[in-house]
Amino acid sequence: MKFSLSIGLGFGILSAVHQACARPSRRGPLATVYTSCKEPNTAALTFDDGPWLYMYDISKTLVAAGARASFMVNGNNYDCIYDDNGKRLKYLYEKGHHIVSHTWSHPDLTTLSWDEIHDQMWRVEEAMQKILGVTPAFMRPPYGNYNDLVREAAYVRNQSLVLWDFDSGDSTGSTPEQSEAAYQDLVNSDPINILALNHETVETTAHQVLPYAIQLLQSRGYKLVTVPGESGYDSLCGIVQRTFVIQNALGYPPTRVLVLQESRIQPGTVNNLLLL
Repeated sequence: MKFSLSIGLGFGILSAVHQACARPSRRGPLATVYTSCKEPNTAALTFDDGPWLYMYDISKTLVAAGARASFMVNGNNYDCIYDDNGKRLKYLYEKGHHIVSHTWSHPDLTTLSWDEIHDQMWRVEEAMQKILGVTPAFMRPPYGNYNDLVREAAYVRNQSLVLWDFDSGDSTGSTPEQSEAAYQDLVNSDPINILALNHETVETTAHQVLPYAIQLLQSRGYKLVTVPGESGYDSLCGIVQRTFVIQNALGYPPTRVLVLQESRIQPGTVNNLLLL
């Protein structure tokens, strides 16, 4: 009886230790999560899951309208970020668009361990550093799913999470006409600002819905901006930045990045919340 009890207690302790090591529930402060914008009369169009071939046409349409957008990129989802020496990512960055991490392979981060979450973040950050020489200050978790462990990992990496307050439905089965109707319903509700989710991997989003959305939003007086705002310091989400150096806590070389704080900095000192 005593032997059975000891065995039971032993397995219980080992199980608890294994769970604690596999997925710690708390390690420190939590990253900020942004679900909407704060600057009035602005609309931030965001595009997930690239870089993909339609992003060229998306960029051209935006630039022709005097607009820029935020692209939430993966390392290896629809295509590998290193293909053609990162040509697609370079194109977006050189056109003045904002680049956001969307993890390496688009997993549901809430199903991963602490180390696995960091690996997903680090691998796409490493690609951005190699291709562009910059490090992202924002991360959009795939499917919009996150928990405290994801927020803790993002905080350690000096990143904030950015979600959305409007979904065009292009990745969940909406037809182009339904996506256009959703945009129409949105502006009819007269929101102060908009943070819109789209996907650059959907052909009809690039060639039909986007031109419609741009014309509609601009006709209603919305200024089309990126997540950190046009200048990188006067953010549409009311976010302000400072420079910071990540030390070797994660075993990686020190990295100079942009993170968030409560006071504004002077214009012209940063570019799209990414530091060269």
